[in-house]
Formats: sequence, structure tokens, C-alpha cells
Amino acid sequence: MRVPSHSNLEFLRERFDGRPFRVSDAVAAGVSRTTLHRLRATGELATVGRGVVQLPDGGMGLLSELAVVSARAPRGTICLNSALAFWDLSDEIPEQVHVAVPRGMHRPSIDQPATRVHVFDARTFAIERQQAHTDADEPFWIYSPERSVIDAMRMARWVGRDTALHALRRYIAQPRSDAARLAELARELGGSAQLRPALEALLS
Repeated sequence: MRVPSHSNLEFLRERFDGRPFRVSDAVAAGVSRTTLHRLRATGELATVGRGVVQLPDGGMGLLSELAVVSARAPRGTICLNSALAFWDLSDEIPEQVHVAVPRGMHRPSIDQPATRVHVFDARTFAIERQQAHTDADEPFWIYSPERSVIDAMRMARWVGRDTALHALRRYIAQPRSDAARLAELARELGGSAQLRPALEALLS
């Protein structure tokens, strides 16, 4: 199905609701690559990543890099430093977007925005994976605060030991923290050895 040329912008606005989207998704929806190229050339579409575009009036939002990465890696999940920052478990502003993909899946190469792709165990990949939204209501997939803390502890070599411990302390200080759930997740994900001594020290 081809979309009439006069209604391409209206169609894209309605179909993607102002969010970043892949060129391939627009083509699959019926908009030709020639039309998309023309819209970019005239400034009616903005390039926000390799193969990812957005209507300029879409309202990028403070966290749109997460949405752009999610558009490039639909099965990926925002993780580690980026997830800690989103959940306010870290004061760090990551220089790269950290995204995980399951082992055995194609590992995307994303250079805009700067992105680090991590490969996680496919058997536990979906645990605590949930959808969130940027301040412009752009959707993306991210690990929960609890899993983000456990992943930080068990992969401190990537996150930084101090950053991981700070995230754990900040999580435990929250009114709705759940130490029992942390311990359960650590067992599921293989992070008990890293979590237990730090958690016991905080709770003693």
C-alpha cells in the first residue's frame, strides 16, 4: 500500500505520534524511500540517528537518545549506567547510551547517539524488562530499578565499583526499596556473591 503524497506528513505524524522511527518502518507502512529522502532534503523530516528520523515538531525531549536507540534496536533494553541515571540511582551523565541485546541476536552498530551494546544471557534477558517513556512520551525498553542495581553490582567492571555501590545505597534509602526482591533477583541473575556482602553491610 502506498500513501498518497499529499498526506505523507499527516500519515507519519499519526502513525508514529511524533516519536523517532526507522526509515524501514515507514517504508513498511507504505511511504516510499524516495518520498522520505525528499522530506529529509526539505527539512520536513529530521535525521536523529543512522536510519532513524523524526518530524521536527515531534518534541525531542530530554531523554530522546534512549528512544532513538530503542528505535534502532527494538529488542534491546536500556541497561547499566543509562538505566541507573534514568531511575535517579546515579548522578552520572553517561557519555554513551548503554543498551543490552540477548545473546544470539544480531548486535546492532549504533554511532549516533554514541552507544555501547552489551550482550546479556538470553535465558534471563526478559527478567524485569519494562517499557518507560521520555518526557516527550517517547517509549523505550529499560530494566527496572531493582535489576539495574543487580546488574551494576555483578558487572561493576563496566559500571564502576563506586557507581554500583552508590546505586545500591540510593536504592535502599528509598521508601519503597525491597531488599528481599534484590536478593531474589541476584539469585536469578547470578549476582548473589557481589550483592550479599554489600547489602548486609548496609542493613546491619
